Amino acid sequence: MPSFPSAPPQKPSNPSGKFKGASFKKGDGGDGSGGPGALGDVLRSMPVNADAERAALSCMLKAPNEIIGKAVETLNSECFYIPAHRILYQTLINLYETRPNGQLDLITLNSALSDAGQMDQVGGPAAVADLLDDVPSIGFFDHYADLLKQKFVLRRIIQDCGECANSAYEGGEEVAQLLDDVEGKILKIRDAAEKEGDILPIKKHALNAVHTIEESFKNAGKGVTGLSSGFANLDAVTAGLQGGEMFVIAARPSMGKTSFVMNVIENISINAKERKATAVFSLEMSAEQLVLRLICSRAGVEMGKLRGGFLSQQRDFPRLMQVANDLAQSEIYIDDTPGLSIMELRAKARRLKKAYDIQLIAIDYLQLLKSHSKKAQDSRQIEVAEISGGIKAIAKELNIPIIVLAQLNRNPESRGGGKPKMGDLRESGAIEQDADVVGLLFREEYYADSEEEKEAAAGKAILSIQKQRNGPTGDVKLVFRKEYMRFEDRAPGDDDDEEEY
Repeated sequence: MPSFPSAPPQKPSNPSGKFKGASFKKGDGGDGSGGPGALGDVLRSMPVNADAERAALSCMLKAPNEIIGKAVETLNSECFYIPAHRILYQTLINLYETRPNGQLDLITLNSALSDAGQMDQVGGPAAVADLLDDVPSIGFFDHYADLLKQKFVLRRIIQDCGECANSAYEGGEEVAQLLDDVEGKILKIRDAAEKEGDILPIKKHALNAVHTIEESFKNAGKGVTGLSSGFANLDAVTAGLQGGEMFVIAARPSMGKTSFVMNVIENISINAKERKATAVFSLEMSAEQLVLRLICSRAGVEMGKLRGGFLSQQRDFPRLMQVANDLAQSEIYIDDTPGLSIMELRAKARRLKKAYDIQLIAIDYLQLLKSHSKKAQDSRQIEVAEISGGIKAIAKELNIPIIVLAQLNRNPESRGGGKPKMGDLRESGAIEQDADVVGLLFREEYYADSEEEKEAAAGKAILSIQKQRNGPTGDVKLVFRKEYMRFEDRAPGDDDDEEEY
């Protein structure tokens, strides 16, 4: 019986032959005994199920209209390890996509293979004809596809881990960078089993755009297409926090950056009708401090009373306990590791997304993050650029918004009224470039010269949107309840004539 060409000869997974520090003893595979030692592993064949590959192709040829569309969604060419099978799969896909209504048969397939000069590579016409006799029913295609994906995943594990091992033996990369690459490869294996990560045609992007337009139409009048921050005035400007975007909130110390971002976290994970999981990376404050502040803010209890032990047993204590219970039921994940590097942040963010499907990340604050690359050690500007670019890459990879707090330099202190500008961002070049939205938080009361001015400006705060890549800029007017460390939307009737900046 004619048959397809067999699987390609196996190559060692370490082609360089560099197994530094390894010694082969009797029984470990080094003497050809087939034991589990290092050399035995190298000479093993790659996982493959030739019968399942033929059976899947047979189903595709027998019922192209029913099966090939399903194959496009569940398999890719690398799921077929034998070269002849891979050629047949790709040819069937091409014929299905180019012929009217996907009509094809054995004669059409043979003609396409002959025209492409690939008939000999698949074993000749007789081997192709045998496909029609390989399976009695197309109903088992899903089972065959699962078998192929399992073998493909095993091959990818072997291939990627082999490359990682080679890199580790060579030792040319920095350890932190190598570890990040290893984790990235492992996390991508599952996605690769579902679909290749090649560049998508414009048709796919157009369909995604149509979906976005439809969602915008459904939300017409609501004004929010992304994740609502819980602040109506902010959502009106940004249409919500958008997936894949980096939102920088910058201010001088004591302006309430941490309070504001924790209020956003509270609105999304506790107040929202559909509570979302969020993550906070706090490099300045401990997790316990953040939680205490959040509880006091939500309960309407001054932090000073808690620290001084002046709580009212009848009023304050029950409120604090109720809020603590509400907080315990939410999905807020806080990491307070000091001196966190951008690579460590990326690794933790990936795990949190995988385990808990977090919808937002907040970082407090950018200038406390580190980069351990060799280039970053020579220049603070390069280090900040790597950190800023890394945060943007995480947002894009996980397709979630990331709010990053940042410090401003001392320029507002010397400027009349203390009003900040985007150029006041410390190491601002890379941050301005990478950020999709930049908001500068300002409280005029803090810079007031007289008691009358302080009284007039008391509680008023502005988040000035100085940059928005995909939307307008402008001032978001807020109220800051200093005693409770809490921001709220400013009512329209409380909008005095204030200077825009």
